[in-house]
Amino acid sequence: MKQEYSIRELAQEFGITTRALRFYEEKGLLSPSRNKQSRSYNSTDRTRLKLIMRGKRLGFSLDESSEIISMYDPTADNRNQIESLIEKVHEKRKLLIQQQKDLKSILLDLQTVEDRCLTALDKRS
Repeated sequence: MKQEYSIRELAQEFGITTRALRFYEEKGLLSPSRNKQSRSYNSTDRTRLKLIMRGKRLGFSLDESSEIISMYDPTADNRNQIESLIEKVHEKRKLLIQQQKDLKSILLDLQTVEDRCLTALDKRS
């Protein structure tokens, strides 16, 4: 696996903008080395970016992802990190299930309104 990546390479690989990468750097999530104006990302930065993108895909906020990622310690068993991730997954799942119920209710309400409107139009014809 490649050890050094340019900002353009990572942006292209993950389908994000270079601006997003600079934003993650400003937030302290990535730490590229610099040679004048160019940034050079290492395999750790790439892995962290992969985890940020996975967290985003799962619906986690950047702060939530950052909290989980920062708990990683290569010298430990990372039980706390894993337990924290499980807790966040449970919270996210609970929220999504509630949102799903809310959406079903709204869809039923919309169908009722549409049916009433169509009935009213039919009565006028």
